[in-house]
Amino acid sequence: MAISKGDIVQNFSLQNTNGEQESLRDLTKNGKAVLLFFPLAFSSTCTEELCVTRDNMKLYNSLKANVVGISVDSFFVLKEFKKANNLNFTLLSDFNREVSEQFDIIYDDFYGLKGVPKRAAFVIDENLKVEYAEVLEDASNLPDFRAIQKVLSKSDEVAETK
Repeated sequence: MAISKGDIVQNFSLQNTNGEQESLRDLTKNGKAVLLFFPLAFSSTCTEELCVTRDNMKLYNSLKANVVGISVDSFFVLKEFKKANNLNFTLLSDFNREVSEQFDIIYDDFYGLKGVPKRAAFVIDENLKVEYAEVLEDASNLPDFRAIQKVLSKSDEVAETK
């Protein structure tokens, strides 16, 4: 069963586009992590999703959100994808599909390919608790960016009142 709101997720570590390990704990130590799982780099909808995210990074930064794109592409491919699209946030390679399996978001069959993650978005807090979860069955759809931003804004308002 896919990870859902209220669940606590296990820490994980994946390679970034420089081949260095980054853990979920690292991503949440200064704020919330927005995990954007996408099927495959350089595909049209994935490119659109990550470019929309790139264009809204000022908002995510103001909400103290650490945005990360995750796919099963190698970190070499992700490095070129990041460069080609001038992406201003971290991309992580789940090449061995361990995290996609942990989140239970693998397609049984994606255009004849096995082991491809569904498009999914999660907001994870510093305690590794899921504050937002969205798993899309149709890879041509984009995550609900407004809902993600609303969750982040509410979290930010709560922090300011403490």
